[in-house]
Amino acid sequence: MLIARYFSLLATLACATAAPLIERTGLLPPSQDPWYEAPKDLDALAPGSILKSRKPPAPIAAFGIESVNLQAAHQIMYKTTNSFNGSTATVTTVLIPHNADLTKVLSYQSIVDAASIDCATSYALQLGSKSGVVFGTFTTQAELFLIAALLDKGWVVVLPDYLGPHSAFLANRLAAHAVLDGIRAVTKSTAFTGVQHNATVALWGYSGGSVATGWAAELHASYAPELNIVGAALGGTVPSIPPVVKAVNKGYAAGLLPSGFLGLAAEYPELKGIIHEQVVPKHRPAFEKVRKQCLVADLEEFFYEDVVAMLEEPSILTSGALATILGEVAMGKSAPKMPLYVYKPVHDEISPVVNTDDLVEFYCANGGSVQYERDWVSLHGTLLATGAPKALSWLIGLVDGKPQPTGCSTSNVFSSFLDLKALEIFPKAILDDLWALLKEPIGPRRHWYWL
Repeated sequence: MLIARYFSLLATLACATAAPLIERTGLLPPSQDPWYEAPKDLDALAPGSILKSRKPPAPIAAFGIESVNLQAAHQIMYKTTNSFNGSTATVTTVLIPHNADLTKVLSYQSIVDAASIDCATSYALQLGSKSGVVFGTFTTQAELFLIAALLDKGWVVVLPDYLGPHSAFLANRLAAHAVLDGIRAVTKSTAFTGVQHNATVALWGYSGGSVATGWAAELHASYAPELNIVGAALGGTVPSIPPVVKAVNKGYAAGLLPSGFLGLAAEYPELKGIIHEQVVPKHRPAFEKVRKQCLVADLEEFFYEDVVAMLEEPSILTSGALATILGEVAMGKSAPKMPLYVYKPVHDEISPVVNTDDLVEFYCANGGSVQYERDWVSLHGTLLATGAPKALSWLIGLVDGKPQPTGCSTSNVFSSFLDLKALEIFPKAILDDLWALLKEPIGPRRHWYWL
């Protein structure tokens, strides 16, 4: 019966994707939506203060093709602080399933990896969102597949726009503050979301989302110690940027470099003129496009290009202001006090595994508790999916209060997907949840009609 349902699901997806995604005229991107304008005089407010809230203008969407049947969804704008502890504001999206357990919250940091505010998660999750790029904001909507299992268990899931109001990709201290202050805001939203102020919270993120997650875990004890964050799952970790530059330049992911440069320029004043000062004139138009497009378009724009050679002085990557900032945004500034589950491809083509090995070693040498799994088969993109079931299993056990190993352990596996815990989750929960995204209310105690 499961096989029959699987092929029925494929047929449903095929029919749905045959029709083009039409952008709704009433759904404004953040750059054009007045609601995204923050109030003045934020300095008097505490980080995490709620500034405004609303129901999303359009339904939350699965794969950009079908609305998701949730109990409720909210967008909350809140006060946070930037990399220099100055006042700023950003938005988080709160997804509440049917029959929700309002004491359990997952903060999921999605993969944005872009320097355009119109790629923000709060916009990308909505049906009809489109950023004028190949597949538009499809990649963020596809990540609903990963969190559906937790929504199905009744957890509240929050997804912050952790790059802030100017999409400062790689400004990781800002991202950490945005994650933690987003949780503060959600735990203050009981009056309209029902989420309990003392809710148990877990963090999860992959690739670019893992950096925001890891930084939030590192800063939790010093920045927001009152939050009941019990652990974090980090997948496809990217601890340091210089090795990434070497790994992706001239490759399929070379487009990450211009978006990273411009993301940092949106946060750090000394980099504001980076395009006109450091990019060879004939390549400046391509770099300027990055300000208005999302991840997939950036990758397409610079597909297998030598981005480093587009710089007037490639030495800026190893000395001067940019090199200093790249050091500042690296992970490993302190060891998280919470337990971590870290999963990483041994043959990661984006960020070399040795950098994650070193990060885990640093955490463990400084009192951290890390369960580290190195996957021999997966690549950076594939572990996003194949590593998710085991990460889900770990998160569920953690938040449910099941005893967890203490200290540090490292395991090398052929594939995380073949783990018994993963196999317990994937055949039913993942397929059921994908079906639920397209057909049924999401939440506990659903009644399935087997096909």
